[in-house]
Amino acid sequence: RGQTVVDFCAGAGGKTLAMAAAMRSTGQIYACDVSGARLQRLKPRLSRSGASNVQPFGIDTEDDPKLKRLAARADLVLVDAPCSGTGTLRRNPELKWRMQPTSVDELSVVQRSILRAAARLVKPGGALVYATCSLLERENEAVAAAFSQANPEFGAPVFLHLRPEISATDGFFAARWIRAAKRGV
Repeated sequence: RGQTVVDFCAGAGGKTLAMAAAMRSTGQIYACDVSGARLQRLKPRLSRSGASNVQPFGIDTEDDPKLKRLAARADLVLVDAPCSGTGTLRRNPELKWRMQPTSVDELSVVQRSILRAAARLVKPGGALVYATCSLLERENEAVAAAFSQANPEFGAPVFLHLRPEISATDGFFAARWIRAAKRGV
């Protein structure tokens, strides 16, 4: 409660609304997305929820200059990154035929870029969470390892893996980093 949160890839706002409910309309949530159409779907849901602490925030790219106003201000930045969706294959078997051999490599480039941009918004002592619904190491651990190597101020990540064959859910991955607090006065 009372924190500043950025849902960097908010889409239609399901996670945004869950966080707003947990925060009991205190603090501020910025629901960012590059798709204006997806953010438009958030507006009626937001109205029905009664949440008063959510601000939809359309961006053109992950490097949109408008994001500078949020630089190093967020207690938490959530990146639910676009991914292959391989964790949802049991519900969406057609994904096997839609994926191209180069798709995962292209997605991992985008994921790294989004994670890098989102990290700029985390204040010292704040948390960065990266999540996918993928089971693939190239979209998960490899992206997290590349980020950790390039951003030592975020320390070692803590991972969460949910696998369909173990947890009877879709497959999910999450990594959480804490940005080191500034030293001195």
